[in-house]
Amino acid sequence: MPIHPKRIQKLNTKEIKDGPIIYWMNREMRINDNWSLLYAQQLAQEYKRPLIVIYNLVPNFLGGGKRQLAFKMKTLQEIEIALIKKNIVFQVIIDDTGKKSGTLLIDFLQTVHAGAVVTDFYPLRLPRSWNTYVRKNASCACFGVDSHNIVPVWVASDKKEYGAYTIRPKIFRLLPEFLDEFPMLQKSKYAYAGKLPVANWKKLLSEKEIQESLVSIDWAPSGVSGANKILKKFLQNGLQSYAEMRNDPNDHAQSQLSPYLHYGIISSQRIVLEVLKYIKKDIAQVLHNQKNKAKVSPHMRLTMTDHAGAFLEELIVRKELSDNFCFYEEQYDTVDGFPNWAKESFAKTNKDTREYTYIQKQFEQGKTHDDLWNAAQMQMVSIGKMHGYMRMYWAKKILEWTKTPEQAMKIAIYLNDTYSLDGRDPNGYAGIAWSIGGVHDRAWFPRPIFGLVRYMSYGGCKGKFDVEKYIQTWLYKNNL
Repeated sequence: MPIHPKRIQKLNTKEIKDGPIIYWMNREMRINDNWSLLYAQQLAQEYKRPLIVIYNLVPNFLGGGKRQLAFKMKTLQEIEIALIKKNIVFQVIIDDTGKKSGTLLIDFLQTVHAGAVVTDFYPLRLPRSWNTYVRKNASCACFGVDSHNIVPVWVASDKKEYGAYTIRPKIFRLLPEFLDEFPMLQKSKYAYAGKLPVANWKKLLSEKEIQESLVSIDWAPSGVSGANKILKKFLQNGLQSYAEMRNDPNDHAQSQLSPYLHYGIISSQRIVLEVLKYIKKDIAQVLHNQKNKAKVSPHMRLTMTDHAGAFLEELIVRKELSDNFCFYEEQYDTVDGFPNWAKESFAKTNKDTREYTYIQKQFEQGKTHDDLWNAAQMQMVSIGKMHGYMRMYWAKKILEWTKTPEQAMKIAIYLNDTYSLDGRDPNGYAGIAWSIGGVHDRAWFPRPIFGLVRYMSYGGCKGKFDVEKYIQTWLYKNNL
């Protein structure tokens, strides 16, 4: 089955040459359900060339640490084993600085005399800079494929959207066109005859800090096998109560799939297809239900379809809105990316007195006056995740307890990217920008410090869930 042409972008004006087709795996760490890899194989079969998959591993990518590195390395090891069975060479290059990945990739392309390069769409600045360097300096054709979003980001919209309410109808209209079942990756007919170094996974994974990091994230088993296990568990135990229980940090209604989506270990499109199979509905039925929610009685809103609808709203609309934001807003991680109404209101509250102020180290150690906030921080430090509802409270309190929104953004992003397994992601940047700067939200009633940005309080959390239970779990008992 040919890949939908709207998923593919020609990144330079150069031609496909003699030599192997290279899939530069970047955002999508999987071999199945991967439009980028499928397109690379399509080219390899058409031109009768070998197919090589390369991954540039940056150990400290955007501030990540051993936890994120351990999760990636276990996954890459699984990918290598799967590709060998498909007669496809897998190569890992390691860039300890994150500043020379483009150069290393060009060196590799020259070494193997590449015929063409296919890579993943990635909206963040650093990967885009690598992409720009490679497409300009490669001697062969380069292609980009959006395999992360169901509707390719440049097809869904040609501009930065105001919010979910503006992008939702655009995505809903296009879902039937792009929500295809995936073809299977085939065994390569043409083997690469050259010799390339093989990654020493035993040595790479034996480091003490790597092993300790794997223990801290034992709730998230690595690789596609881990992703499928978590998805199956969610379909059987979490989906039926998702809309009702997703905002309770003490419950386990959330899917726990965000790390796998972040690293591209599982495709959001595959998850949608599996959800639809599970509830025995097609996408047209679900979209119709979502469009007509206002007409559905409160009792009917708690049906399986509505729980699925709530989950699919997060998985499709909110996730793809985040990619839209980071792609079209270059300053997605600074106050310059905030809407004008928020920036104008902050100008009026800039000198407001803070009852409490903390520096980054105090936040990092969970040493504030608020045990609920401290518990959320310690959950993230301990196991690499924080409940979604608590992330909003957590970020908004950083705004309340720092001197400026600029400082709040820097601290929130540092903490999330350093400790969270799914940090360094468009969802994270958009979520922090929503919490601190009102991105994708509307203006609220003015109040000190926050200006017109939505406020969240400890008391509001108490009305949502058992705050004391959450504090006991993550601050005092610190159950891992």
